[in-house]
Amino acid sequence: MTRASDFPPPFSPSEFVGEPTDPADERIEVGVLIVGAGPAGLACALRLGQLLEEHPDVAERLGDVPVALLEKGKQPGSHLLSGAVVNPRALRKLGYRVDDLPSYGPVHDEAVYVLTRRNAMRIPPPPTMRNHGNWIFSLSRLGRRLAEDAEGRGITILPETVAEKLLVTHGRVAGVRTGDKGRGRDGEPLGNHEPGADIVAKVTVLAEGTQGHLTGVALEHFGLHGDEPQVWELGVKEVWKVPRPLGRIVHTMGWPLRTAAKYREFGGSFIYPMGDDMLTIGMVVGLDYRDVELSAHDLLQELKTHPKIRRMLEGGERVAWGAKTIPSGGYNSLPTRLHAPGLLLCGDGVGLVNIARLKGVHYALESGRLSAEAAFASLRRGATPATALSAYDDAIRSGFIGRDLYEVRDMRQVFGRGFFVGGALASAMTVSKGRLAPGKMRAEPDAEQPLLRTDRASRYPGPDGMITFDKLSSVFLSGNKTRDDQPNHIRLERRVARDVADLWISMCPAQVYELGTEGGDGTVTVQLAPSNCVQCGAITAKGGRLTPPEGGSGPEYTVT
Repeated sequence: MTRASDFPPPFSPSEFVGEPTDPADERIEVGVLIVGAGPAGLACALRLGQLLEEHPDVAERLGDVPVALLEKGKQPGSHLLSGAVVNPRALRKLGYRVDDLPSYGPVHDEAVYVLTRRNAMRIPPPPTMRNHGNWIFSLSRLGRRLAEDAEGRGITILPETVAEKLLVTHGRVAGVRTGDKGRGRDGEPLGNHEPGADIVAKVTVLAEGTQGHLTGVALEHFGLHGDEPQVWELGVKEVWKVPRPLGRIVHTMGWPLRTAAKYREFGGSFIYPMGDDMLTIGMVVGLDYRDVELSAHDLLQELKTHPKIRRMLEGGERVAWGAKTIPSGGYNSLPTRLHAPGLLLCGDGVGLVNIARLKGVHYALESGRLSAEAAFASLRRGATPATALSAYDDAIRSGFIGRDLYEVRDMRQVFGRGFFVGGALASAMTVSKGRLAPGKMRAEPDAEQPLLRTDRASRYPGPDGMITFDKLSSVFLSGNKTRDDQPNHIRLERRVARDVADLWISMCPAQVYELGTEGGDGTVTVQLAPSNCVQCGAITAKGGRLTPPEGGSGPEYTVT
């Protein structure tokens, strides 16, 4: 049977690892370098700001720029997208009163439904999906607020800056090289060309988020991959302005996904209120599915035609759209170590997500806070850096992150046996807090699933411009800022089996991939429209490789 992994991309991690190349006097020197202004990176920056205020002697030794934070988007928050119903414990550990942050308030009520095509059966929320005490946020809004607070603590934030290469000297991470700006489609320098620069640091923290480019490079270079391969899900969400308030958060399972084990269709939907006049609705689908015609974007459109869901949206207006992958391998897919010499890894990039509870934001925040404390400890006079950095691993695994993830360590894998068997096993693990686990279950990379073809696409609804929409109009709502004449940032084999090409075309929520010419051997070429890309990362899970585009490219999320 055909697999996407039969056609590996022309990519080698080694091309993104190297020594500094700028002359020593032209390198940008910082104390701690953080890559990624998502929850993990911002929490790291905020905690470092607190520690350096308490210890000005350390701040003075770190030079003019004690802490620098790189963000590849236009500004912090531009690339942030999540549900997001957030457990507030990590925010409180950073010193916040949750009431003072931009949110849509605490969860007051919730409902879980099992859907068929026409009906919805309400069930008691499983223990893992109970959200009493959690708060509803727009992650992009929260990111902008945390970034403002970080700057207020003296953190230097560099937006529109891509970390392209990991700088390694004598086996130790020494910083990153940033990507060039102002190159044409074939890589030629344009009139506004700006070359990248070497940024060197005493400690580098990679907090890139899901499918992080340099995180993947570092895992390979230092041999840090976990016992099981990481697997992924793809979430596509919309924000709607609606005439009637939604009084509770809603989750659904079942339709429009198929329950038979042969399809390996795992996932569900979420619908969360955003004040009295908005809501967010999203569909999450495991990327270990097998049907080449499955499309998370189109499944979301189909979901909205359900009578119960349509009633929530009718008379409203879609105002935002976005897509993002979610790591879901769990505890057994975590890297063997979360540090290397001069390096710390945190957040979604290393898989700190509890897929059973649909939660990852507070783990990212907490890992960022703990990474800051480890980085700071390594910089104190008399410190042994290796010991200080290794303490970060211990703090992650012995704290609530490690305990929570261990309890649900096989939760994702059991659903490979189908919706009903998987649900029964997941319930047993949940009730027993992981003590009744079925034994360590093997995971397969998403790209290694054998492909099959059905007529699934024939049942997707056409766009009506009121409830259902096409992919290109959705990309427009993401605020995508990518230049049409940028160099291509997507690596993939361009001549592949027809099933693989159709898989990529259906999978991509942004219509990046198109069929090209057919060969006489059953293969086809794949054409790309990389300027459509919203950097969701799905192609990396399913047989290609996303690399960083020019800084400032991609979506401009504001309320996702």
